[in-house]
Amino acid sequence: MPAPRRLRVARQAPVVVWALVVALVVLGPALGPGFLLVRDMVWVPDLALRADALGLGSGLPRAVPSDAVVAVLDEVVPGMLLQKLVLVLALAAGGVGAARLLDADRTASLVLRLVAVTAYGWNALVAERLLMGAWPVLVGYAVLPWLLDAARRWRAEGRLPPALLVLVPLGCLSASAGLATALAVLAGAAGRGRTLKAALLVAAANAPWLVAGLLHASAATSDPAAAEVFALRGEGSVPAPLAALTLGGIWNTAVQPDTRTGALGWVALVALLALAAVGARPWWRRTPSRDRLALLVCWAVGWGLAVLTWLAPALVGWASEHVPGAGVVRDGARTLVLCAPLLVVLVAEGVRALAGRVPRERVARAALAIGAVLLPVALLPDLALGVDHRIAPADYPADYDRARDVVAEHGHGDVLVLPLSSYRAPTWNHRHLVLDPIGRYLARDYVASDVLVIDGVPLSGEDPRVGDAARALAEPTPGERAAALGRIGIGVVVVDPDAPGTAPPDVAGDRLLESEVLQVVALDDVDRRDVQTSWQVAMAAAWLAYTGLLALWPLLVVRARRGRAARTALPSPRRVTGE
Repeated sequence: MPAPRRLRVARQAPVVVWALVVALVVLGPALGPGFLLVRDMVWVPDLALRADALGLGSGLPRAVPSDAVVAVLDEVVPGMLLQKLVLVLALAAGGVGAARLLDADRTASLVLRLVAVTAYGWNALVAERLLMGAWPVLVGYAVLPWLLDAARRWRAEGRLPPALLVLVPLGCLSASAGLATALAVLAGAAGRGRTLKAALLVAAANAPWLVAGLLHASAATSDPAAAEVFALRGEGSVPAPLAALTLGGIWNTAVQPDTRTGALGWVALVALLALAAVGARPWWRRTPSRDRLALLVCWAVGWGLAVLTWLAPALVGWASEHVPGAGVVRDGARTLVLCAPLLVVLVAEGVRALAGRVPRERVARAALAIGAVLLPVALLPDLALGVDHRIAPADYPADYDRARDVVAEHGHGDVLVLPLSSYRAPTWNHRHLVLDPIGRYLARDYVASDVLVIDGVPLSGEDPRVGDAARALAEPTPGERAAALGRIGIGVVVVDPDAPGTAPPDVAGDRLLESEVLQVVALDDVDRRDVQTSWQVAMAAAWLAYTGLLALWPLLVVRARRGRAARTALPSPRRVTGE
């Protein structure tokens, strides 16, 4: 290894190790055997690459492209291991990226870089998104500082960094993450001929969910009542706009860490903002204006959109009802990922400023270093060990495998999952709330309720086939119900007897599985659900754009290395002129 590279590795090694330690302590027992099934985080042993994962399902494509990416990767890495790797690497990589962002001029000490790692990987946003199961948001959050750093290199070197061809698709695994990624790339790279290239880059990376959303435009509006439900919330006595300054304020108060809702919430607000205020002036003087602009634009958009959902939920609700796709911003706290890079950099700069005022005694400096690195942990102790053991691994019952086998063997048609309720709290999952996992577990396209009930308020879903299925189940006899379901393409009905909701009526058909965990009924005379050719062509083009970025990455890497080698091999001006 060349000496300069050895020095870079030696400089980065402590940061990487500390980032991994932070990630492992955050997850703790959650890394044990089993799947982490918590709210929207539903992983299965082998996710099938179905029509809905490709954006060709009947409902709004909320898991595009994340489901397709997982379905491909878990053919190589088992689903259980893949889930743990994704979470650990996301939490660790985000911290390493924050340290790189802080250390752009190579003047940041090891302590400051460790402060950045802890502040980025240990905060309210990480805790709340883990408890919501929003793993694509956490992946996008981890990518953000790397994107900003790569955009800065693009501006400085005038060449597109090959890393962006991987980072940008990684940051676009969901619609909200994709929008944050797009803003970060454009804010960081725009100008001097780069704007169009950056726009094309983010458009290609977001193409799967963008095109799928356009194809489902008739169902892409949201219930306006959801804007009030998902608006930014205060944490205890800390008002929502202030909670957002330290990356908190999620709408679901059940996932807000207890320490954020008590006196420690105010302590965290004062401590972090005080450090940021102390570091603001030196950061402004030290940082080039274009780098400042990128971070400030991200912060302003993130905090502004979050506070808008709290300040004017009626406006957000109107937009969600009338503008297809506008509902993606109704979860106000989700946009706070854009605020994290600036907050972390300012907090680290505040520590740097304080270090200059501390006596040079070794004990005082050591105390400041340890205190600064561990401050985020002290302010949010219940993030440790799986968010205070609120995330725990679970094993699927054996009947899930049996159901998958019998469904795979039965003819054709899609699966209807009953009862028509979205979330479950099964005993085998420690009674933790989770989005119904049955549909993902089976290797067949499925229809399941997408109606959310929040604090007793039902929020309408976007899949028209759910309504069709409900009307079919309202037919008077089991035979008529089966016939009506068959006409809308349902070939199998799977019932979870332990799930909340009204017990579904009987449906005529062959009973393939009857147990206390699952019941499977196969129907006859099923009409095939065909996908329009134009939809298939449109989604094929979208996926070609997305995967094309990843395919181009090794080519750009080789080109960049050849360019560096050629520049190194050029003779010096002295040798050319014969001096």
